[in-house]
Amino acid sequence: MIRINFYQHNQQLCGCSVSGHAGYADSGQDVVCAGVSTAVQMTANMLTEIFKIPADISVDENRIGIRLPDPLPSEGVKIMDGLELQIQQIKEEFPRFIQIKHTEV
Repeated sequence: MIRINFYQHNQQLCGCSVSGHAGYADSGQDVVCAGVSTAVQMTANMLTEIFKIPADISVDENRIGIRLPDPLPSEGVKIMDGLELQIQQIKEEFPRFIQIKHTEV
């Protein structure tokens, strides 16, 4: 299962942590993992490369983390909102393979 924890501050998304594997199909064939991975990678690239927001992007063996800087840039919050929407849409189609949580920080 893919576990996504969205972090929010004053009801604004300020980051996320994504870990796990969907287990929908074999490695290399798993469309759930591919969809989530692509959405997260595009989010990180939009933040840092397109909008030049100095977000903290961390990539480990089985985890990707994104943290927006303080004060929260409005463009960054909107991009994170877009990621949340995309993940929710994937979860609607594949509900058993994604777990979404929100944590106030």
